[in-house]
Amino acid sequence: MTKQLGADDLPIHDFPTATSVAEFTRNIADVRENIARAAAGVGRSAADVQLLPVSKTVPEDRVRLAVAAGCTQLGENKVQEAKRKSENLADLGVEWSVIGHLQTNKARDVAAFASEFQALDSLRAAAALDRRLQAAGRGLDVYVQVNTSAEPQKYGLPPEDLEAFLRELPQYNSLRVRGLMTLALFTSDIPRVRTCFALLRTLRDRMRELDPALVGDGGLSMGMSGDYEVAIEEGATCVRVGQAIFGARQLPDSHYWPEAFPQEPTGAQADPRP
Repeated sequence: MTKQLGADDLPIHDFPTATSVAEFTRNIADVRENIARAAAGVGRSAADVQLLPVSKTVPEDRVRLAVAAGCTQLGENKVQEAKRKSENLADLGVEWSVIGHLQTNKARDVAAFASEFQALDSLRAAAALDRRLQAAGRGLDVYVQVNTSAEPQKYGLPPEDLEAFLRELPQYNSLRVRGLMTLALFTSDIPRVRTCFALLRTLRDRMRELDPALVGDGGLSMGMSGDYEVAIEEGATCVRVGQAIFGARQLPDSHYWPEAFPQEPTGAQADPRP
């Protein structure tokens, strides 16, 4: 795929906090414009890229403003926070996507409110979800998370385990595999970030060659606020964008993605990319 961005570092952003419908509308429009530009640069259509706004840590009053600005699906990292928001904001009719690691004791909650789970990486979680979903009489769209950065502290399947894992999933009838998901390296080095995205695309293509049914729609959920344009260049069909829409978070990303920051000291600055 044509490489549009050079080898310079990813830009560092100071995302302002959106506090009105007008500000959310502007931020969303800016992100969509960037999506369209990145897609066009590699001969893709912006219509092929889903924007998933990520509202983790955002107070509910501001989430309401974002929904008023056009957000109809929101991503949350922590199940407890997503469950609370889904209940308190039920009047908005928002669909909720859980994008963080799932402990099996939270499967009941996810099965009750989520429309999508983007971090499936164990058969234990698949079985727990399937059991709860079967009891509720509903299905769930899932993405299988792959550890493309080879960082031992990160969640996600090793690439070499992906095929065997995917071949086990049809036994869980309530789970609908939509594609693959990854978290790239948390670095400002574009070539290293790009390598993670390219690997996920390669894995998807390889699975399709073996058996198209293994990856369902073949979606690629990858890219966040600081690197989603690179992800689109490498084939992303869903980008998970939080800070570029809602504004910078108060806590460092080690609070939300501890597996990616095993040694980050207390008080460290948030990574600029999500």
